[in-house]
Parts: sequence; C-alpha cells; structure tokens
Amino acid sequence: MVVKVYGAPFPHPKRVLVCLAEKEIEFEMIFVDLFKQEHHTPKFLKLQPFRYVPIIQDGDYTLYESRAIIRYYAKKYRSQGTDLLGKTMEEEGLVNQWLEVEATRFHPPVFHLVTQIMFGPEFGIERSEKVVKENEEALGKVLDVYEDRLSKSKYLAGDFFSLADLAHLPFGENLVGPCGKEYMIKERKHVSAWWDDISSRPSWKKVNEACKTLE
Repeated sequence: MVVKVYGAPFPHPKRVLVCLAEKEIEFEMIFVDLFKQEHHTPKFLKLQPFRYVPIIQDGDYTLYESRAIIRYYAKKYRSQGTDLLGKTMEEEGLVNQWLEVEATRFHPPVFHLVTQIMFGPEFGIERSEKVVKENEEALGKVLDVYEDRLSKSKYLAGDFFSLADLAHLPFGENLVGPCGKEYMIKERKHVSAWWDDISSRPSWKKVNEACKTLE
C-alpha cells in the first residue's frame, strides 16, 4: 500500500519522506499549498486540527507530527530497509535520546534562524539581527556538544545511521544552504564529516528530487 503524505517541500514533511525512502516504503505526496491557506480548510482540519504538515494516511490510519511518524515507520517496518532504531534496547535508547536532543536543543535555534533568514520576508516577519545572533550562538553551543560526541562515534547514537541523524537533514540543509551558515558545520571537523556522510545518502537525494516537482 502506498502511503499518502500531505505536505509541501518544507523541512518537516521532508523528514518523513526521507524516513520512508530509507525504509523502502512507497509514498505519494499530496501537495498542500500553505501560501493559499489550504491547511485552514475544513477538509484539512479533519485530519490535523493544529493546521500543520505533514500528515500521513496509511490505509485508514492517520498520523501527524513528523517525529511521531518517523518513529512509527521505523518500528512498523523494522526488518525492512535501513534499521533506524539499532539492534538492542540500549541502542534504541540512545537513538531516542538524540532524537530528543534534536527536537529540544538543535531544532529551536535552527528554526529561528531559518524563519528569520529564509521565510521572514514571505510571512511578513521583520528580520532581527539580535534574534539571529542569539540563535546562532545557541546553535554553536549545541554543535560543540555534537563535535565531542561525533569524535567518539561515527553517528549520534553510535556507529550506525539512525533516526537521530536522519531527523537533522531538512533543517541542516537549510542551515548550510539558503541560510548561509555552512561554516558552523564546516569549522567543526567531526560534525562536518558527519554532515557530509548523512547528506549524501541516496534517500536524501531521492527526496530532494521528488520535492523539486512541487516547488
């Protein structure tokens, strides 16, 4: 069965798509035009009352929130495609630990930088250099912790690629690309090697190609 993914070529939906690609699950992207407020329509609100993408429909099962979705598919299809959770309870514990770090430490400052630098003008948000500086400093401290961790293991949860690494791809791409903050990655030797590794995965290239048709 083909999974329906409601969203747009933005970071949160792409997080789900790259997980599906790693798990070798067929998907169909249902484009939701956020600029036309399609996420405010009664039909959309029946699926997602908080007006956010992505949403997946897997048969008669509906789920939203990107990190919940990737955990769901990593478990449901554990033996298919890339094992994104590890082979032991201890490894899975570390995967979940670093997923929480991504959500609570990495994501907030990156999100503010992306909002300020990339999407501010489109959504009528006036850029604040103070906000940019504060979040760049906050992100730098997080990446210093990553640098130490990645000096001891190839990936965040150990020597295997997992959801913890995958979750960083969409906003990491915006950071090094449109936001012009690539130096924050490149000036940290082990973070740079990790980023080059995960961002060159075939699954991520597949997702970016698929999203080009929606831009």
